[in-house]
Amino acid sequence: MVEITPPKYVRSVLHKLKAHGYSSCIVGGCVRDLILGVQPHDWDVATGALPDQVLALFPDAIPTGIRHGTVTVRSGGQFVEVTTFRTDGDYADHRHPDTVSFVGDLNTDLSRRDFTINAIAVTSEGVIIDPFHGIADIQAHVIRCVGDPAKRFEEDALRMLRAFRFSSRLGFEIEAETFRAVEEHAGLSAGLSAERVRDEMEKILLTAHPETLYTVIRLGLLDTFLNGHLSRDAGLLRIATLRKKALPRWALFCTVLMADECISSVRGFLTSLRLDGRTIRCCSDACEILSKSPPSEFPAWKRLLNRYGVDSVECAALCWDAIYGGDAESMLKKVLKSGECFSLRNLAVNGKDLLPLGYKGRKLGEMLDFLLDYVIDYPENNQRDLLLSLVIPSDDA
Repeated sequence: MVEITPPKYVRSVLHKLKAHGYSSCIVGGCVRDLILGVQPHDWDVATGALPDQVLALFPDAIPTGIRHGTVTVRSGGQFVEVTTFRTDGDYADHRHPDTVSFVGDLNTDLSRRDFTINAIAVTSEGVIIDPFHGIADIQAHVIRCVGDPAKRFEEDALRMLRAFRFSSRLGFEIEAETFRAVEEHAGLSAGLSAERVRDEMEKILLTAHPETLYTVIRLGLLDTFLNGHLSRDAGLLRIATLRKKALPRWALFCTVLMADECISSVRGFLTSLRLDGRTIRCCSDACEILSKSPPSEFPAWKRLLNRYGVDSVECAALCWDAIYGGDAESMLKKVLKSGECFSLRNLAVNGKDLLPLGYKGRKLGEMLDFLLDYVIDYPENNQRDLLLSLVIPSDDA
């Protein structure tokens, strides 16, 4: 068993609560990660102290989620989430509790949590409290709901996606009863906000097992956003060969969905998930670029760069390599490193140079495009005087 020793600034919070007579412990994901030998990024403390009592003990604390009993405490220049032991009321919207009641014991608090691996606590003295055998499930590499999985998912439908996110991230199997409950309650996912679904999908995409999304799709958890289900997971397996960057992984995911006609528009799909504008643009462009084979010559790469921009072409190059196992990214880097002109911004002449020759409006744009196309094929000729010598004065001069 990994020794569970939180950092000094966390122990300081635990000791201060204990010194004033309040039980407290670290709980949740940070305990799970410590058992797995992973250093947590965030630390959560659960306590018998009420929110007002926590605020009184830590005057510079921030009441970040006071309705749910959460106070953010500053300690040693760091932040610790401190939440009062609680139990939840009904979940009318299958996402948020209608009411929250503060309780005095830890076990009641742990019983409301999603999965056994997240329902483990450790006191300031290092005593492990594990009423739902979360450690055994960590050792067995199992994702299991706390208590009745049907009830857990009826309370909060997002937990179904979280189950697959933890499975994907940790390489754990979802326990049979928990999996059956997902199958039976998948329809509840239709009520989830697009933003929360998007966040869980992206977290899965960025793991070592993005193919987990095949099962997520097959079970119907993404039916709100898709026209149908994938026929196989082979395309998703290629995503794992990409570096763990959101943009190319979203792009290749969209390419797989388009190929299986699960979506009719990359832009429409990503917009429905509330992705940011850059991701929507680059992924839409990349999927369009990927409809053809990667270029083998500099001029073709430069024409792609001129039409779509560096971000989109780089995204497509990474996807090409994942699909075909080639060297598209390496080729693109050579093109960019060459410094050869591929946009009007780097052309040796501009609109002002053509005005005295009678060019304006549409004709001016067409002439600049002609010169750029010429320079793309003959990069050494990107010289002002040479290019102007190619321009025949317009009849409007």
